[in-house]
Amino acid sequence: MPDLNEIVQKLAIWALPVLFAITLHEVAHGWVARYLGDNTAAQQGRLSLNPLKHIDPVGTILVPGVLLLLGGFLFGWAKPVPVDYRNLRNPKKDMALVAIAGPAVNLLMAIGWALLLKISLGQPHEEGLWLGLAQMGIAGISINLILMVLNLLPMPPLDGGRVAVGLLPMKQAIALSKIEPYGMVILIVLMFTGVLSKILGPLVGLSQTGVLGLFGIQG
Repeated sequence: MPDLNEIVQKLAIWALPVLFAITLHEVAHGWVARYLGDNTAAQQGRLSLNPLKHIDPVGTILVPGVLLLLGGFLFGWAKPVPVDYRNLRNPKKDMALVAIAGPAVNLLMAIGWALLLKISLGQPHEEGLWLGLAQMGIAGISINLILMVLNLLPMPPLDGGRVAVGLLPMKQAIALSKIEPYGMVILIVLMFTGVLSKILGPLVGLSQTGVLGLFGIQG
């Protein structure tokens, strides 16, 4: 078990990247939904950049905090932004666009954190500020790519599942959508059995190599 100083250091490095990752992921869903005709998220105050509007005490704080301290594969979730598909102009297609917005924003944030890492690596690392920013950049890349890859898995209620429902023919889309009530339970089982990390690990690693490669950073 890490000592207190190590715990505080980890939390200081990871807190900001995690809050940005989950907040902008959820707000992106709401922004796209509003653009496509649904104002539900806006009416409920969920288009705010205030992380407190999106934090789920268990999924955003407890689960990822415990996994981070234990050195396990980071996993968590935020309160989903409400979207009423009936207000969308083309519900089936538009729900896919709303869903893909979250992972797309995570990819953009991963690139942004990689830029910060590149800048930090060019500074004298004996200075605590640049070393801290470099570590924060690594954390930001990691959490955003994990969220992106996890949410692109084609299983409702994950974003990838909703994208698949939007792209599949109606009969197959209805069949896949019936998994949604059990999706989170399936994910938790996959996580605790180690299957989830085996699925995500290579995909996250490949994504990380690509993002770091944009800035000539060796993984």
